[in-house]
Amino acid sequence: MLFKPDLNETAKAAGDRVARVASRARRRTVSIAITLLIIGGLGYIAWTSLQQRQAANRNARPDLPVPVLAATPRIQDVPVYLDGVGAVRALNNVLVRSQVDGKLIAVNFTEGQDVRKGDVLAEIDPVLYKAQYDQAVAKKAQDEAQLANQRLDLARYQQLSASNAGSRQQYDTQRAVVAQQEALVKADQAAIDNAQAMLGYTKIIAPLSGRAGLRQVDQGNIIHASDLTGLVIITQLQPIAVQFSLPQQQIVRVNAASARGPLTVDVFGNDGTTVIDSGTLKGIDNQVDPTTGTLKLKAEFPNGNFQLWPGQFVNVRLKVDTLSSAIVVPTSAVQRGPAGTFSYVIGDGDIVSAKPVVVTQQNETDAVIAGGLSPSDRVVTTGFANLSDGAKVIVGKEEQTPAADLAPRKKRSSRDVQSSDGQGERRGKRGERAQGEGDQKGQTGPAQGSEPSGSGAKSQP
Repeated sequence: MLFKPDLNETAKAAGDRVARVASRARRRTVSIAITLLIIGGLGYIAWTSLQQRQAANRNARPDLPVPVLAATPRIQDVPVYLDGVGAVRALNNVLVRSQVDGKLIAVNFTEGQDVRKGDVLAEIDPVLYKAQYDQAVAKKAQDEAQLANQRLDLARYQQLSASNAGSRQQYDTQRAVVAQQEALVKADQAAIDNAQAMLGYTKIIAPLSGRAGLRQVDQGNIIHASDLTGLVIITQLQPIAVQFSLPQQQIVRVNAASARGPLTVDVFGNDGTTVIDSGTLKGIDNQVDPTTGTLKLKAEFPNGNFQLWPGQFVNVRLKVDTLSSAIVVPTSAVQRGPAGTFSYVIGDGDIVSAKPVVVTQQNETDAVIAGGLSPSDRVVTTGFANLSDGAKVIVGKEEQTPAADLAPRKKRSSRDVQSSDGQGERRGKRGERAQGEGDQKGQTGPAQGSEPSGSGAKSQP
């Protein structure tokens, strides 16, 4: 009888083997993870220490003096400006419209032309208005003739009434008729004046001097006094105005400066540094804009070369004061630290010391110092990379300032350097060899007799 193994025992043995394999795999994974963590920690510690050593080396001040450039403070009058942003506005901007209705028979200007006050810009057909004027003149002549006859009758009635040959009532009535006729003549004169004005309106006159814009109506069209588009817009360009804004915190300063006299206003060009025109402050708004917290101001400029144009946005500066005999240093001499602004002052033995300074104002080039420096000090302007308080410096000259290359130079690899060195050595060897051959020829030349003299004769011109 053969033995048959139990299936349950076989499955149990297989499960035990799988469990043992899984356990070994987990232990191996855990050990690998722990090893990687240890290696990573050690690497991080090494990297951190390396960075600290490099930082210490960078911060370490060398014993050699630090090359710098220096400047001496200047004493000068410095203007105080308030900067703002504004827009150019025309002092006068007129929409020229017709005052009568009619056919446009002539346009006497071109678009973009400079016109003067009183120039005839366009003409409307005057036939109808000329007829109305003539009618009013004729009506006045008729009424004046009747008035002359009624005055003669009044004189007759006056004589008859004085001699009791006529009634007093007829005289009074005739006097009233003459007065009515005189009033009618005055009404006729008013009608003539009105007709003459309407006739004059057929010529559209420029109300001011300026630049004509684009024409809105062409010749031959019927135009009306009620047209909204008008004929043309004339804009006054000389002089011209600029409206700009300043923060509300500057109101007191501006009012105080304005009370002392007219204030100068400068306008910058597109580069933001070139002053293209200078004018005078003409007006300050009577209230602050609550939405922006700014105050509007208006300045007037001559605009001699038409450098300002209506609608153009510009940068503006307003001169409010002048600092007399102020200490001025280059802006680069003012440094900023945790405690505020300071400057490196070069003392005895070319040793620098950091001195706190008080800056009143500064721009891209100069800074006004209110305290901390004297006119006899020397301040560092360039070379702050390796500079610290108490360092020794060597002061260079302005012409020694390195100039930046316009284009980067091509970097040469070590292979190029080696090849160029090899070519130079080969050229040197060939030159030495040629020189040796020439020496040998020079030594052997006299032994050959007349050959050198013949060759020498050929070489002469």
